[in-house]
Amino acid sequence: MILLPAIDILGGKAVRLARGDFAQLTAYDSDPLEAARRWVADGARTLHIVDLDGARSGAPTNLRQVERITQTLGVPVQVGGGLRSMAALGAAAGSGAERLIVGTAALRDPEFVDRAVAAYGDRLVVSLDARGGLLAAAGWTEDTELGVVPARDELERRGVRRFVLSSIERDGMLSGPDTAAARAFADALRGSFVYSGGIGTLADLQALAELREPTLEGVIVGKAIYEQRFGVGEAQQLLDAATGGC
Repeated sequence: MILLPAIDILGGKAVRLARGDFAQLTAYDSDPLEAARRWVADGARTLHIVDLDGARSGAPTNLRQVERITQTLGVPVQVGGGLRSMAALGAAAGSGAERLIVGTAALRDPEFVDRAVAAYGDRLVVSLDARGGLLAAAGWTEDTELGVVPARDELERRGVRRFVLSSIERDGMLSGPDTAAARAFADALRGSFVYSGGIGTLADLQALAELREPTLEGVIVGKAIYEQRFGVGEAQQLLDAATGGC
C-alpha cells in the first residue's frame, strides 16, 4: 500500500479544506512546488494533486503548477479538478500527470467516460466523493442521490478500473478513516482504489492496512503531514511493513 501526499491548489497556493468546505480553508505553502519537494525529499513515491479552482469552475486552471512539479521532481503524479471534458483530460496529460482523475462527470455523461476509458485506459481514475453514503458533485459543492457502491458498479461496467474513495465528512478533520466505508467499497470490486479522509495518526494508517483488502492500493494524506503529525517516510515504512510492501 502506498502513501499519496495531497497537494490541493487554490489561487496558486497549497491549501487544505475541512469537510470540502471552501469557507474552512487553511493555506500552507505559497508555492505548491515547495510542498511537493518536501514530501518527495521525505520519501513520497507519488503525489495526489487537486486543482480546487478547477473543481469549482469546471475547467482546470492550475495545470502550470502541475507541470512545474512533474518536470522538477520526476515522481508519478495523479491530478484531478475540473477534468470534465476530453480537452481537459488532454491538457492534464500534457502537464505530465500519469493518472487523470475525473469526478461525477463520469456518471452524468456516459459517453464522456466511454471516450475517456478508450483514450486513457488504466490511467483514468474516477473519484467517488461521499457524504452520508451518497455522492457529492461539482467540487463537493452539490449533493446527489447516487449511492457510492451502485455508482462504482456502473462505472466498472463501463470499463473504469481505478477509483478514489473520499469521505468528505472526515476530510481535513484528522478524526480517523471510515474503515467501514472502505471495506464496503472493496467488496466485489474488480479494480483498485485509494482511500482519502480523516487520516490523523499512524494508527489510522495501520487501521486501513489491517483491513487486508487487496484492492485498496493506497491512502491519500494531507493535513496530518502538513501539520507534522507524522512524516511521509515513517508513514510509508509503516504501510510497507503492514502490507508486505504491496
